[in-house]
Amino acid sequence: MTPTAPPAVLTRPPLALSAASFVSSFDRLAVSPMLVLIAADLGVPLAAAVVAASGYYLAYGLTQPLWGVLSDRFGRVRVMRVALLGAALAGLASAVMPALGALIAARTVTGACFGAVIPTGLTYVGDTVRPALRQRALTDLMAAAALGTALATGLGGALADLVDWRVVFTVPAVLALACALTLRALPEPGRAAAALGVRAHVAAVLRKPWALLVFTLACVEGAVLLGTMPFLATALQHHGVNATVAGLAVTGYGLGVWAFSRLVKRLARTWPAWRLIAVGGAQMCAGHVLVAVDASLAAVAAAALLFGAGWSFMHSSLQTWATSVAPEARGTAVAFFAASLFIGSALASWAAGPLADRGAYALLFGLSAAVTLPLTAVAALTRRRYASLPPERTGGQPE
Repeated sequence: MTPTAPPAVLTRPPLALSAASFVSSFDRLAVSPMLVLIAADLGVPLAAAVVAASGYYLAYGLTQPLWGVLSDRFGRVRVMRVALLGAALAGLASAVMPALGALIAARTVTGACFGAVIPTGLTYVGDTVRPALRQRALTDLMAAAALGTALATGLGGALADLVDWRVVFTVPAVLALACALTLRALPEPGRAAAALGVRAHVAAVLRKPWALLVFTLACVEGAVLLGTMPFLATALQHHGVNATVAGLAVTGYGLGVWAFSRLVKRLARTWPAWRLIAVGGAQMCAGHVLVAVDASLAAVAAAALLFGAGWSFMHSSLQTWATSVAPEARGTAVAFFAASLFIGSALASWAAGPLADRGAYALLFGLSAAVTLPLTAVAALTRRRYASLPPERTGGQPE
């Protein structure tokens, strides 16, 4: 039987939780530098191979509400363990699929399973860390995910280029199995309103305007950042750079998240969340402009670093906000937040595929920069307004 932890007693995420987040991020981002190789090996256009990534992201996002309700109903740790076992099996299947259609199906199932890990981990932190320390704890969890991202883009590209792209799907599958076994020792936190049914959990979230606003912001953020991230590597490969070098250039994203998350953790003690959001949005916009102007190796590496910084500042603030807007159904709220994020990224990567196929990277990243500006303004201003209101006006948790 899974042990139970008392609420709000931790100051940082448990190591087993960080390891699971690391593996989930590794699997999600490893495909970015491999898309050109997969297309060439399977004899399909790049736009068709991109569906393996967008299908993963779409499944990752669409299953979030289900995982959130299940974690509210049956427990955070139990849900993560079951999902990791499913991800391990689907990941191993991805490595042996002989045709694009079968590969897309396997990657879609893998995304659906890995989709439970990070959002449920965020909810676990929300359950066990008091609000005053929560953003710093969430930043620690994001740093572990960032290391997974950095290794995925660097090591993934190198393994695919020097060995075989199928090996890259095997590694996180094996690690997911190990994480599922390790999480057995993680205490299960108490959950507010654990006896509520599915409809009550969903209604508790969707009837709150502030929660709906946060989900909308997450959707747009996912589109302009995660949806365009896979095309940093393909932009370089379009200009003759091999998968290993392209993957290493994009590693700056993961390194940026890891490094700047340390800074955000300190700034969060004194800076209001709206200011962090504004700085993060400015960094993301600058990265898009760089690649739109010049998709060189130096520009892509700098843009990846700026994207990592933007994610650290903006996304950590939005996800902390998401843990507070519906505390009575936190797992469901965080799941809807993550669903919005990855639905936005899936739709954007699908829509950008034809542009990448034509080599229209200036237009692709220029459009992303144009959307990032209003996203940043709306997110910063509304977050500032939310902080100024009493809890009874927001329907959420006190700041």
